[in-house]
Amino acid sequence: MFAKLKKMPLLAKVLIAIVLGIGCSFFFPDFLNRAFVTINGIFGNFLGFTIPLIILGLVAPGIAELGNGAGKLLAITAAIAYGSTLFAGFFSYFACSFSFPVILDSSASLADNIAQANKVLPYFTVDMPPVLSVTTALVLAFVVGLGLCYVKGGKLLGGLLEFRELINKVISGVIIPLLPLYIFGIFLQIGAEGQAGAIMKLFIKVIAVIFVLHVTLLLIQFIVAGAISKKNPLKALITMLPAYVTALGTQSSAATIPVTLKQTIKNGVDEKLAGFTVPLCATIHLAGSTLKIVACALAILWMQGMPHGLEIFAGFICMLGITMVAAPGVPGGAIMAALGLLSSMLGFNEDLQGLMIALYIAMDTFGTACNVTGDGAIALVVNKIYKK
Repeated sequence: MFAKLKKMPLLAKVLIAIVLGIGCSFFFPDFLNRAFVTINGIFGNFLGFTIPLIILGLVAPGIAELGNGAGKLLAITAAIAYGSTLFAGFFSYFACSFSFPVILDSSASLADNIAQANKVLPYFTVDMPPVLSVTTALVLAFVVGLGLCYVKGGKLLGGLLEFRELINKVISGVIIPLLPLYIFGIFLQIGAEGQAGAIMKLFIKVIAVIFVLHVTLLLIQFIVAGAISKKNPLKALITMLPAYVTALGTQSSAATIPVTLKQTIKNGVDEKLAGFTVPLCATIHLAGSTLKIVACALAILWMQGMPHGLEIFAGFICMLGITMVAAPGVPGGAIMAALGLLSSMLGFNEDLQGLMIALYIAMDTFGTACNVTGDGAIALVVNKIYKK
């Protein structure tokens, strides 16, 4: 039984955790509710402790490795990928800013529900102050990563790569496996405090908006790529559908690379160029994930009555595009890499971070599918530039 649970996709585990958390909140006694809230508090503090380490361990070597393969083609591909990611972020912000006031009920905001809730308090807390602030970790990661692009720091780069492996093990071996329990505790507390109805309405409406935005984003990407490469955009998009479907099952851009590569070559991209572009974009091009993070964050801030203007989100989206380079190729990896920015730039506390994780992972498979399909559009553009 435990072996079957271990093999179950993360999305399925999260959905089960949400349903069980809300269901158990109707009959769990107070001492059990408090026990799970205590566990959640400890895990949340551990998450806060690891966020700066995740940023440093993933962003610095990610930037350094891009520099090691420096060249005109690399720079062009990276610039196009970053531009696509920025477009996805701002497209998501403006589309959601228009649609959320229409579909979300501001009179039943999360802030009101939280204020009226009967709080479930933990038995105790364990403080885990981080060794670095999020901002310090980001600046240090940029300085070290960019510095290694220009100097031969073999030992330092080797140490960073080993540190990245350690961080990836922490994410894939500790944080990701414990996420369902953490989310169960979040929704158990939400249910016990009488907030379940407002949260579930938020989830359903936001997920519907994000799905429509993902489809629209792919159409825009392939229309632009088709115009530049003189290819039929709909035909090119249809050719990439096997990669989309594969990503729905794997939830990993890296695991989908063989299929993405095959379909990209079918679209007429040079085989050697596709072999360079597709693996690179699987790492640095996360437009679908960026769209989803921006939409989820905006929905939570809007329902919380917190500031969510363009002046706040513009900087967040630009930094998020860079941070997505560091997202590990595991389910939920993008949101783990983004937690530091959510905290430092948008003011997300532990409870909102937990809610963000649950909302994000509920759509994780579609975000990954959007990422890898969009890689095919970038390959078409780079192929046209390469021929010139």
